[in-house]
Amino acid sequence: MNKEELKQILPHREPMLLLDEAKLDGEISVGSYTVRGDEFFLQGHFPGNPVVPGVILCEMMAQSSCLLISTDKKDVTPYLVGIKNMKFKGKVTPGDTIEFKTTKSSRKGPFYFIKGEGFVDEKLCISGELSFALV
Repeated sequence: MNKEELKQILPHREPMLLLDEAKLDGEISVGSYTVRGDEFFLQGHFPGNPVVPGVILCEMMAQSSCLLISTDKKDVTPYLVGIKNMKFKGKVTPGDTIEFKTTKSSRKGPFYFIKGEGFVDEKLCISGELSFALV
């Protein structure tokens, strides 16, 4: 899916649509984003040494995760309600393409629990668990 197709299932719009493309590969959602260097979140983080903030990486992972939920439910908005055991293992900088792989770990009522990882050049940069409520 390209950005226009993603807009059919994600409520996000620029500048907060933080995926370039995504796809479902069986039970795994795979989303990616190439950091251009002119993004709003790099302004001041850090001057002369731009690094994608961890909270933005979490949001990118969450957006990638929404593909998993969209296969079960239509016409609902998934709200991120929890972040657990998130670990940052490497920097993501301009020129990098980060690829997220997420899977559903469980579901209870309107809540979905997702495990995810993000890689740059096959090197793990972020991993953790996300939870969503469908509204």
